[in-house]
Amino acid sequence: MEHLFSNQDLKKIIDESMMYMCACPAQVARAILDMRKLHDYQIKCESDGAGQIEVHREIARATALAHAELERCMDRVLDIEGWDRKTLTMPAELRQYRDDLIQNL
Repeated sequence: MEHLFSNQDLKKIIDESMMYMCACPAQVARAILDMRKLHDYQIKCESDGAGQIEVHREIARATALAHAELERCMDRVLDIEGWDRKTLTMPAELRQYRDDLIQNL
């Protein structure tokens, strides 16, 4: 399964998103990580000959498709929001949103 983002990149996006109270990119990143776990599990089951191999292949195939679409989504979200792609940090205006919320408490 091809990856646009490393697991470390996704964890950075989650941390950055949660720090600045913007959970949507973090939810997508978590879903991508979960897809990777599910895919790896299905490949292991298939190679171990556990159960019906066709079932594991079908789940792995569907998971790979969903994973690819979620990665494309993450790529678009980071572009739309204007994230720094080298450091995977949110743009200043999104960070300011969190600061404004805290000040208004």
